[in-house]
Amino acid sequence: MNRILIVEDKEGMRHMLEHVLKDEGFSVISATNGEEGIARVENEKFDLVLTDLKMPRKSGLDVLRAVKETDSRTPVILMTAFGTVEDAVEAMKDGAFDFITKPFDPDHLVLLIRRALEKIHLATENLLLKEAAEYRHGLPTIIGKSTAMEHVSQMIQQVAPSDTTILIMGESGTGKELFARAIHSLSPRHDNPFVAINCAAIPRELLESELFGHEKGAFTSAIGQKIGKFELAGNGTIFLDEIGDMDLALQAKLLRVLQEREFERVGSSKLIPMRARIIAATNQNLQAKMEEKHFREDLYYRIHVFPITIPPLRDRLEDVPLLAQYFVDKYRQEMKKPIEGLSKGALQKLQQYHYPGNVRELQNTIERAVILCNSSQIESQHILIQASQRSTPPLAGFKATKGESLKAFSTKAMQQVEANYIREVLAQTGGNKTQAAKVLQVSYKTLLTKIKDYGLE
Repeated sequence: MNRILIVEDKEGMRHMLEHVLKDEGFSVISATNGEEGIARVENEKFDLVLTDLKMPRKSGLDVLRAVKETDSRTPVILMTAFGTVEDAVEAMKDGAFDFITKPFDPDHLVLLIRRALEKIHLATENLLLKEAAEYRHGLPTIIGKSTAMEHVSQMIQQVAPSDTTILIMGESGTGKELFARAIHSLSPRHDNPFVAINCAAIPRELLESELFGHEKGAFTSAIGQKIGKFELAGNGTIFLDEIGDMDLALQAKLLRVLQEREFERVGSSKLIPMRARIIAATNQNLQAKMEEKHFREDLYYRIHVFPITIPPLRDRLEDVPLLAQYFVDKYRQEMKKPIEGLSKGALQKLQQYHYPGNVRELQNTIERAVILCNSSQIESQHILIQASQRSTPPLAGFKATKGESLKAFSTKAMQQVEANYIREVLAQTGGNKTQAAKVLQVSYKTLLTKIKDYGLE
């Protein structure tokens, strides 16, 4: 229900407007003069402001300026007598949506209000559509029948109806945003925006402005007011991806927002209520980052209310045929190729792979295969997986020495499995140890130690 503020000093006119707008289904709040109207605007959120132009002490122009300083998107409609039409036109140059001359037809006023609300709705929707267009989904639906995926799906269905803060954990490429969107779609907030932001993709000095917005002149390049993600999300869901990469100073500000349920735009002292649900995600070990003093312990426990871990694809290889066929269908339609599916050899090759890049890597592999395939079936030779990245039995040729204890043998076996996996991830990241540490969810220092211990240099 849209909230409308009426600022009118004449009691009869004010009561008439209240009656008309309430009958139209609007939530109406009234102020008896400009000063009261400005105080309301500075402390409450309104979808539209309807104000008289000529009032004692504070005029409709003063109310207009207060509205635009608070939120430049909020439409303001001015009511004016015939003799002050020139003033009203001048006010439109200052950002008023429109004006209406007294006396007026209430139906005409309602039409004007609905037009203004529709315009602001379309502007917000365009911002969200732009964001959605910039994000490429790996999967539009969650695919998988493995026990691990059934467990995750059950957890999602249980937590979705609540407002509980969620932390989604999983390696890169497992589809954490997909699961966040699924939670939003199953929640009572599904008709409201889903706003995603990747904390690792935005420079530290710009992330605060992206999250909370800024006022004109807040910093050198702030040439206008900007609405941040929290404000844009409204009553919907905000998804903070890769939260482990957030700067410590900004972590402190985010903690305050979660605690107080309100925030300020950069360069403003006005508090804005935070109504969105929070879903955070990370591919890092936040507990290890806490121990290294790179992640705030108090923030961790704020977001770790309902943790969900997305299993890597190598732990649910039984889902590979379903996922692979889905991607075949997707790309054969896009490329208009008469491909029906995958051969037995191609499927076998796919199921023997370790997938350090998870579902995203499988998707890329199938896209390449569809491009290369010129027959009705994708064959083994179309599956381009480098030999160095192929999954081989980790303990092949591994034997215990004579008289070796089970504990000693298990320790040695575990070290070899660990060394094999680190080697595969390093190959996948092209030797980039920073990226490999993120995939492995260990600290950079821990990875360097293991590389040295296992002689992987």
